[in-house]
Amino acid sequence: MNKRQEHRNNRRAADDAAIAEAAEILRQGGLVAFPTETVYGLGADATDDRAVAAIFAAKGRPQFNPLIVHVPHIEAAAREVVADARARRIAARFWPGALSLVLPRRSESRVSLLCSAGLPSLAVRAPRHPVAQALLKAAGRPIAAPSANPSGAVSPTDAAHVVQGLGEAAGMILDGGPCPLGLESSILDLTGADPVLLRPGGVTREDLEAEIGPISLAGRHAAITAPGMMESHYAPRLPLRLNARAARPGEALLAFGPPPEGEAATENLSPSGDLLEAAAKLFAALHRLDRPGFTGIAVMAIPETGLGAAINDRLRRAAAPR
Repeated sequence: MNKRQEHRNNRRAADDAAIAEAAEILRQGGLVAFPTETVYGLGADATDDRAVAAIFAAKGRPQFNPLIVHVPHIEAAAREVVADARARRIAARFWPGALSLVLPRRSESRVSLLCSAGLPSLAVRAPRHPVAQALLKAAGRPIAAPSANPSGAVSPTDAAHVVQGLGEAAGMILDGGPCPLGLESSILDLTGADPVLLRPGGVTREDLEAEIGPISLAGRHAAITAPGMMESHYAPRLPLRLNARAARPGEALLAFGPPPEGEAATENLSPSGDLLEAAAKLFAALHRLDRPGFTGIAVMAIPETGLGAAINDRLRRAAAPR
């Protein structure tokens, strides 16, 4: 059996039987890639040190980079972290959904200390995707799950991206189709008196502030206290040139809005300038453009409003020196 066939055989349509099998793999200490509304995650039993360590090994992820622990709801999260009134208010409004909360870790938490990367806090999220929710309920334990791709590479928004990036290292791949949002969760730090947005994502800063008031934004060189904060991240193999008006000779063009006059976009995130559409298409478009035949990827400007802030965060990190 060749590698391509092996990779194909660990990919299963996410029906009830496959979800039950995946839950048993997790309980036995194995890895399972599964869809969320944001991106595909590489999951392990968050209470099993060896299983969590296997995530870092499979991804080539540095162990100082914390993991997000997935739970079905706020009450499950509250068994592992201290959920204050702000956290419960935010969870009531945005969970399940594309928002991770960094909260003080309970001393009696069952979650592996590897997930916290030595910090006194823990990032938790309740995903909205029905496959993710069904897997959490079937496994009966919290699931640690960073994106299911090699560390620092473009995030996977389709099961095929997981096959290409991790292959059999992912254990079972539950195929739930393309991720509807296609952009990672926002990460909100509530460990201090003042909330801090560590990573913009699927829930906008404006929506969060409407719920709990002013939120500061972590600086680009802030200490790594949550996933997605490394300066170089989400990177294709080809270099990115941001805020381009047009492609140079040899470059692919990642357009937003109407493409430059006389030039057909290689990929267009949204011809109409819709940020929700652009977010959903971003990583899949980068996967398609990151191929031989191009010298780089020129990226047209995207507004720094709403979901545009999260899209630009990913593009800046993808373009950073490696």
